Amino acid sequence: AMIRSVGLFVVLFSAGWSSVAAQVAVRAEMIYTMEGDPIKNGVVLMEAGKIKALGPSDQIEIPEGVETLEAAVVVPGFVDAHTVVGLTGMLNQDQDQDQLESSDPIQPALRAIDAYNGRDELVAWVRGFGVTTVNTGHAPGELISGQTMVIKTAEGPLEEMLLNAQASIATTLSSEARKSGKESPGTRGKMLQMLRSKLIAAQEYARQQSPEAKDATKDQKSKEDGESDEPAARDLTLEALAKVIEGKTPLMITAHRAQDITNALRLAEEFGFKLWLDGAAESYLLMEEIKTAKVPVIIHPSMARAVGDRENMSFETAAKLVEAGIPVAIQSGFEAYVPKTRVVLFEAAIAAANGLTFEQALATITIEAAQILGVEDRVGSIKVGKDGDLALFDGDPFEYVTHCVGTIIDGNVVSRGERNADE
Repeated sequence: AMIRSVGLFVVLFSAGWSSVAAQVAVRAEMIYTMEGDPIKNGVVLMEAGKIKALGPSDQIEIPEGVETLEAAVVVPGFVDAHTVVGLTGMLNQDQDQDQLESSDPIQPALRAIDAYNGRDELVAWVRGFGVTTVNTGHAPGELISGQTMVIKTAEGPLEEMLLNAQASIATTLSSEARKSGKESPGTRGKMLQMLRSKLIAAQEYARQQSPEAKDATKDQKSKEDGESDEPAARDLTLEALAKVIEGKTPLMITAHRAQDITNALRLAEEFGFKLWLDGAAESYLLMEEIKTAKVPVIIHPSMARAVGDRENMSFETAAKLVEAGIPVAIQSGFEAYVPKTRVVLFEAAIAAANGLTFEQALATITIEAAQILGVEDRVGSIKVGKDGDLALFDGDPFEYVTHCVGTIIDGNVVSRGERNADE
């Protein structure tokens, strides 16, 4: 392989995916583990896709012959808590735009895994900036637009990259989901009525599908001559929402205005489902209510355009929520006018310039995001036993002129070379 030096990082131009990764080591002037104090002059040793050893360089022996990379700063691979990459593609043409189906306002059975293209250039593009895990799927824009999934950004087999096939159901309580003319929903009141009706139907469906209800039905039918013991027909819409009712799948509700956030909180209280607030531009007006409800916020991209329902957004919202003790993750999100995607690295950097400390901002795209998504046992921090997912930099990751010089996923070097905000 060709070898050249970039600052403190050795770049080898040969990358491929291996389900059984060999040993790889990384030396760095500073390692932010997100599990405690940073490690100066540290080493991360990975084997078979997992982190095998971690510590100061004088305490970690790198076996002879192990490929060793060097960087100024190493951080956990970034976790984008909400994106549509892999469903929306680089070309922004009909054939690579599967993020939103508008034929029906309520479609919770649409699965992200059926539309995801992990080989799209856009996935590779964000991977080059250190993004190793994404919660991706159907975009806001319909009352219930479909499911999201949590997946690694490497070009490996989908089954090996997948962390959660049904991470959430994307729901929209904002102007984006309102229809014009005589179509429904045309008002906020209609949105809530339609959602409540479906959730009530899902409650009944879940009750009918419970083992107790099935046993009771079977006993009743056995007493009735001529009655068949046919199982009830599956309803994919209600089946997906039943998992919400049972607490197995969160509703990720996009709501920006305070009145819409209030509606989302009220709905979650009524039905007892797990709620992720998404976007939440005016969440700073309802911090006490959000904290009391113990609801995390996947905040809008810091540099999203302040128009429409986001007209009252602020660069300081993330800092205010963190100070209030509310779990916060920063997302790249989705905006229809952009044919590409935002990068959570830069969005977190803006938040760091507007009230968050360096490590607080880093947490919103690493360990906090992983905890909200429920995958913190695998990703989000650098810890022995966790997946070997790292992002390597030649300086402060939040500085505009710094380059991401390497990305490692499951111990495989999947991106090599200089990437910064100019690219």
